[in-house]
Parts: sequence; C-alpha cells; structure tokens
Amino acid sequence: MFMLKVGVLASGSGTNLQAIIDACNEGKINAEVAAVISDNRNAFALERAREHGIESFFSDASDKRRHEEEIDRIFGERDVGLIVGAGYMRILSPQFVKKWYGRIINIHPALLPSFKGTDGQGDALRYGVKITGCTTHFIDEETDHGPIILQAAVRVKDGDDRDSLAARILKVEHQILPRSIDLFEQGRLEIHGRKVRILPGDSWMEYALPDVLYSEGF
Repeated sequence: MFMLKVGVLASGSGTNLQAIIDACNEGKINAEVAAVISDNRNAFALERAREHGIESFFSDASDKRRHEEEIDRIFGERDVGLIVGAGYMRILSPQFVKKWYGRIINIHPALLPSFKGTDGQGDALRYGVKITGCTTHFIDEETDHGPIILQAAVRVKDGDDRDSLAARILKVEHQILPRSIDLFEQGRLEIHGRKVRILPGDSWMEYALPDVLYSEGF
C-alpha cells in the first residue's frame, strides 16, 4: 500500500513534529516522516527524529540558496510527497515555493490573516482579542499568506499570559496539522485561487477538544 512520505522542516523543540510522528505511528494518517531538516544545529526536533529512527539533517541557512538546494535534494532523494513546516522559522524563496507549490504546508499559531509573523500568540494577546487560534495553510510566495486548509479557534482567558495562551493553542496545533496531512494524503484538498475546498469524507471530530471551534473538514 502506498504511504505518503513527509519531509519536515523544524527550527525548535519539534512538538508539532512529534504530533505528526505519533499520528503516523497510531495509524491515524497513512504517512511516514521520511526526513527532518533543521536550520538550527541544536534543535530538539533533530533529537526527536533520531529517537524514532528518522533521518535528520542540519542545514546551515546562512547561505539561503545552498540551504534550499540541500532541502530540495534531501527530500527529493527520499521521494517526499509533502513538505511540512512545523515551527520552521525561515522564509523560503519564491523559486523554492514555486517548485513545491501545492505540496508544501505550514502551521501558524494565529487565525490568519491576523497576527502574521514570529509571535502570533503574543501579538494576539497584546492586541486584546477575545478569540485566537491556529491555521494550517499551503505556503505561497508571501509570508503566512497561502490558501488556508484548516483553522481552529480558542478563547483568550482573562488571566492568560503569552505562555498559557501559547500552550493552549499548541494543543490544537497538534491536532490540525496531522489532520491537514491526512486530508492531503487522501487527496481531499483542492486549491481554487485563495480557497481550499475540502472534499467529503471522514471526520476527526471525535478528537475535538472542549471549547475549541474547528473549521469544516476537521
């Protein structure tokens, strides 16, 4: 049986990577992580990969062109069908994105198009919103901009600081990112301009967390 090979880009601790690995191992998605690449030599994501017998690579991003050539080569040699940005803190070039467009997705800790950038949780809290959340989307040539796959909304509580809000959002990231990979693997995602149509099929609503609003398709 064909199994989707996923290539993961990560810069930090790799909790979203772990969620993907767990979903694969539990049979929730018909996929396997073929390789993990980080621009951070000390990223714990690389250790997570090694612990699970997954090939892991550090790629120096100081030379952007060489860095992207290494990503392309490593994932290409392993027949990767989908690249996933899981806490990857680099902006990919338009040339790289064009080559992989429709086969590269990202997770962002805010309800796009609000609060783009590196601190979506903190920006939402400072702005004073009452609801925030997370988004998966196809990567395009602009930062945190591509067609949206799934979103999930969480309430901002009166006593929240950045860490408490980020932790609550992260639990939901760990759901919608693997689900987005699952939908891709099932061939249920159709890009129509800025919109992603999710074709009918199964649901993950049995895994829904209380007080979280999930978009159609979850």
